[in-house]
Amino acid sequence: MTDKVTIKIPRELYEKLREMIEDTGFSSVTEFIVFVMRSLASSGKLKAEDKLTEEEVKAIRERLKRLGYI
Repeated sequence: MTDKVTIKIPRELYEKLREMIEDTGFSSVTEFIVFVMRSLASSGKLKAEDKLTEEEVKAIRERLKRLGYI
């Protein structure tokens, strides 16, 4: 058995993902998320165009603060 960790996501996102995977063959949201994360991680690094600018990171952090996540 492999070691696992828990990752928390907003319930609203979980519900949207649950709806998205209906009738797709994925047995759970967790299975879908693992599939997506493995696909993204398969290259081992982010492409330059995938990296966020310092301005974008600042805007995201500010939005997360306003939403109460940080």
